[in-house]
Amino acid sequence: MTWLWLSTAFMVTTALVHGALGEKRLIQPLLALDQGIMAVELARKVFRFAWHAMSVLMLVSAASVVWPGTPRALILLIGAAWTAVGLADGLYTRGRHIGWPILTASGVFAILGAAA
Repeated sequence: MTWLWLSTAFMVTTALVHGALGEKRLIQPLLALDQGIMAVELARKVFRFAWHAMSVLMLVSAASVVWPGTPRALILLIGAAWTAVGLADGLYTRGRHIGWPILTASGVFAILGAAA
């Protein structure tokens, strides 16, 4: 169970950092450009909404990992998804994106917790 709580802590941390730093360091600068697709009001709204919706989905998966009665197979699936996303992020950015280690660790911890 400790692995599952550790996974959840990493997932929640990721969601909070994603929402806060993403807004400040990515969304606001992109929206300030006000050119190309970002000149379209609907695109601006959808971009911001989708970014923060991802943070909410991270929190939902974090809760699912420790929710009483969550099927082991679902925890394994969530763990595999986080691990795959983290590793893909690391490969795609050649390790330059700060998120890949914590994404990967979140998934690995969930898998370890489900296997225990």
